[in-house]
Amino acid sequence: MDHFEYIAGRLRCEGVDLVEVADRFGTPLYIYSAQTLRDHFHRVQQAFGKLNARVCFSVKSCQNLSILRLLKDEGASFDIVSGGELSRVLEVGAAPSGVVFAGVGKTDEEIEAGLRAGIGWFNVESEAELENLACIAARMGRTARAALRVNPDVDPHTHVYTTTGKRETKFGVDVERARNVFIQFRGRAGLDLCGLHLHIGSPVNQVEPYVEAVQRALQLVERLRGDGVSIRAINIGGGFGAHYNGSEAPPASAYADRIVPLLDGQGLEVLIEPGRSISANAGVLLGRTLYTKASGDRQFVIVDAAITELIRPALYGSFHFAWPVVPRGGLVPPRRAADVRSAGDVLVDIVGPVCESGDFLAKDRWLPPVERGDLICIFTTGAYGFVMSSQYNSRPRAAEVLVDGGEVELIRRRETYDDLVAAERMGD
Repeated sequence: MDHFEYIAGRLRCEGVDLVEVADRFGTPLYIYSAQTLRDHFHRVQQAFGKLNARVCFSVKSCQNLSILRLLKDEGASFDIVSGGELSRVLEVGAAPSGVVFAGVGKTDEEIEAGLRAGIGWFNVESEAELENLACIAARMGRTARAALRVNPDVDPHTHVYTTTGKRETKFGVDVERARNVFIQFRGRAGLDLCGLHLHIGSPVNQVEPYVEAVQRALQLVERLRGDGVSIRAINIGGGFGAHYNGSEAPPASAYADRIVPLLDGQGLEVLIEPGRSISANAGVLLGRTLYTKASGDRQFVIVDAAITELIRPALYGSFHFAWPVVPRGGLVPPRRAADVRSAGDVLVDIVGPVCESGDFLAKDRWLPPVERGDLICIFTTGAYGFVMSSQYNSRPRAAEVLVDGGEVELIRRRETYDDLVAAERMGD
């Protein structure tokens, strides 16, 4: 699953003692395992190897330049959703031809930047966006290669906020309308509309929704080819699961075993956009205990990490396993699940200092006794962790560290109070 493990009663990352890392860089602190990132990327790459699929890592899941550079060096292409993310992947030297640009609200400036850079694909979400893309590309003397995002109306059985392939979402075009869209824009100057894009949601821990979505997409491809429309590529999106509560996510091979036979021999370039399945279990968040307290029948462990570092539990009701970095009594968890309990454990909520009742990282968890100064690890935070962090309550954002074997590298310094106000000092 990852390279974080308890050895002699202490949590380590690739053999590096995380107490020492926290003492060196402070808390709250994000720590990533380079080997986990490599392992997870290559598992996806190998699983879909028969299709020679282009693996486009989803930058929105984990955007640090050092991590993007590591994955680029391993052979990753990139899935972006903003001009800022385009800037990041270009800065690390990614080949623009391997970049796919998604998102429902691309600005004219972002489209122009993508065209100037020569990105490989625009994933387009509406007729209005296609019209705008074609006009901008023609004005610039370019041709934009595009894939139409199609909603197959498949239920991915995930949180409503991260369900994106149903008819009622803001994303994409209904599969019933898609055929007419391709015919409408066929041969349009400045536009090469030749691909389908699917993304049904995230995290999706069942394979069947992908099978259903791909089957519906292939039916559309067959009809379009019958209309004389050239469809040369299919992007099946991402959303593959990660292990938050034990080992609930299928391996990449389980998805591929069902999807690859459907696409093999179809004469289509295949792209995939994994993010969470590569980076989630590659990162943890450390917080240091400030206080413990009882209030009514509730016990609280108050740490220096908060919703400003990890908003997912408050936003989605997401589960992240939490455990002391050095548990008292050597109580190493047998598995990372909500119901882990040992003799002497205390039922607690792990909360932060932010002035919101929704500022919690974990609720109703059985933990070994915790005291002021103890480090608490929040697991599976490598995806949609730091990228969703904020400066609410004027809290400087956390530092990020990458562990690679015995090497420990600071890849983002901790923000300072000066950083908080730098953009507001208009006279400087």
